[in-house]
Amino acid sequence: MTEIQEKLIEIAQRVAPGDNWKVNNVNAVQKSLTDALEAWFQIATVKPKAFRLDLAQGKLFAILPEEVEIQEPEPKKYSIYGDYTL
Repeated sequence: MTEIQEKLIEIAQRVAPGDNWKVNNVNAVQKSLTDALEAWFQIATVKPKAFRLDLAQGKLFAILPEEVEIQEPEPKKYSIYGDYTL
């Protein structure tokens, strides 16, 4: 069985003062969040459809779906009738 989980990739950090952003792998500091997203899209190889902004930490993340295999739990065995030993 598989499940889709969110994988967060940090793409930018806020630089004080104001709404300035340092985008990973881009030399110039961007003057707004919109400029930061545009700069990241110019260098990105994978284009996500969703982003997460962590205001407390001042970080911007791209959300990528990741398919993860879920292990089925082993069926529980009971030894009430002496069929199994635990």
